[in-house]
Amino acid sequence: MRNRLLAATLPAALMLAFATPVPAAGDVAAVPSPTVAPKLAPSITPATAPEASPVVVAPATKDVAPGAPAAASPAVRTPELRAPAKSSRSVVRRAVDRPVSVDEPLSSGQVVFQVLLAEIALQRGDLDLASRAWTDLAQRTRDARALERAVEVAGYSRRLDLALESARLWLEIEPTSARAQQMLAGVLVVGNRFDELAPLLIRMLENEPQALPGNLLGLNRMLARSPDRAAVSRLVDQVSEPFLRFPEANYARAVAANSAGVPSRAIAEVRRAQELRPDWDLAALLEAQLLARESNAAAVASLERFVARNPGARDVRLHLARALIGESRYADARSHFDTLLRETPDNAEALFPAAILALQMNDVARADKLLRQLLGLDFPDKSVVRYYLGQIAEQRQQGEEAIAFYQTVGVGDQYLPAQLRAARLLGERGQSDDALSQLRAAKPRNAQERAQLIAAEAQILRDAKRTQEAFALVSAELAKQPADPELLYETALLAEKLGRVDLLEKHLRRLIELKPDSASAYNALGYSLAERNLRLDEARTLIEKALSLAPDDPFILDSLGWVLYRQGDLAGAQATLERAFSLRADPEIAAHLGEVLWQLNRRDDASRLWRDAQKRSPGNEALAEAIKRFTP
Repeated sequence: MRNRLLAATLPAALMLAFATPVPAAGDVAAVPSPTVAPKLAPSITPATAPEASPVVVAPATKDVAPGAPAAASPAVRTPELRAPAKSSRSVVRRAVDRPVSVDEPLSSGQVVFQVLLAEIALQRGDLDLASRAWTDLAQRTRDARALERAVEVAGYSRRLDLALESARLWLEIEPTSARAQQMLAGVLVVGNRFDELAPLLIRMLENEPQALPGNLLGLNRMLARSPDRAAVSRLVDQVSEPFLRFPEANYARAVAANSAGVPSRAIAEVRRAQELRPDWDLAALLEAQLLARESNAAAVASLERFVARNPGARDVRLHLARALIGESRYADARSHFDTLLRETPDNAEALFPAAILALQMNDVARADKLLRQLLGLDFPDKSVVRYYLGQIAEQRQQGEEAIAFYQTVGVGDQYLPAQLRAARLLGERGQSDDALSQLRAAKPRNAQERAQLIAAEAQILRDAKRTQEAFALVSAELAKQPADPELLYETALLAEKLGRVDLLEKHLRRLIELKPDSASAYNALGYSLAERNLRLDEARTLIEKALSLAPDDPFILDSLGWVLYRQGDLAGAQATLERAFSLRADPEIAAHLGEVLWQLNRRDDASRLWRDAQKRSPGNEALAEAIKRFTP
């Protein structure tokens, strides 16, 4: 059976009504269209201008008892509709405001007039008149269709009092109507009238025994807009009291207690739910979520116990595997992913995290296999899959395949990184024009992304020996975004290439002001001073600051080794540079370390180091220059 309470207790039109600002008079487009066209009224929606058309109405008559369906009447053709003239509106308002007499019958013409009055008022933005006109008509006809429309329009008009009045009357006339119960419940929720709401909800739950478990689970969603979470928790307790033999009742109490800021009670309630239904995945996951706020280990332990008791609980096993990754228990996580993939080999929800875990464990072959498998499945974000496959291809020195993967990454979080990586790889392959085209065709979402693309374009130009062009490019963009860290850094590096040390220092110091935790800014400024043999004590202080922010960065260690060398501390320089080279066998680090070894009279070691580095990076200029200076 359809879960009616969950689906319709808060009708969308009613909830939108109290959340939508009142439109200005005459702002037709701003008036929300009703989701349910009134059966009593002509089908005139507030968002469209009415046209002359036959209108079928069902007015109440003396022969119709209150609450009975109104008899159909012949179609009444109406003339072209016009809004009431301003001069007559006071008369109309007095007519609407007069005391209602349910014994006073309405003629067909009166019903048509009042329907048109209400709908045109709604169309023209006179929400108060529209709501009062519908309320007046509904109470005088006591027709369920008119009452439903009255509730809806009062909701649009933010007239909770009128909505409540009509909803109560509707339920009085049709006490067994599920729709009337739902509409009244919706109004009571919006008005936070929980005392009246509780018995109504209990009655509604009792009326649908087959849908009871799902409806109990829907209680908290129905009450999600209420700001008084403690009151909501009390209401859920009261409503669920007759149904505590169902685990869903305890679950609803747990969710409400947690929302009210009482996690200990929430844990107790969800555990009672598990006692009633020991194999319930949803309760196990909620318990773990609650426990994780205090202890991830406790949450993982609860999931492990549940999976041990219920080995077929795939959702819980999947959550457990992910939680184990968070605890750095990679082998255990992989074991659970293996179990899931044996049972459901094409389970995309398990394949993706299993692939990322394989990358984390440096099992590139497994990651590649799982990611390629995902490409053939109905996985919602294939761009992220292609991005990781590009990284794998790049790691395997398969540049062409990596570029192809990066170029197929679509809009999303990986789009910009993929464009930058593809351009860098193209540049490294000597295809600088293609790299520039790649960057210029990219579509940034904001100014920050544009700055990243400009900086990357400048790097391509710099590497292609087009330094002046690169400097002009970033300088122009920096004038538009003077506080962008990426542009400041790239402009500083280019200024150094052009011998503009003053600009280098100016931009890097500005960058440090903006980002005092930028290790790269401290390092670049310190290294530039050391490279020129200027203010070496200050240079060392700057580099040591950078190292405190990024202790294992091989390039910062290289800078520190270089400034120690400039200060004459050859032993300290050797130890620091050897550590840097062990972290990353970069050709420039090799050039510096070789020079220190040469000065320590370890020339054979220096020559061997340089030869090996040159084999790996034959085109590196810094390495070639060092070899040229020290070897014949």
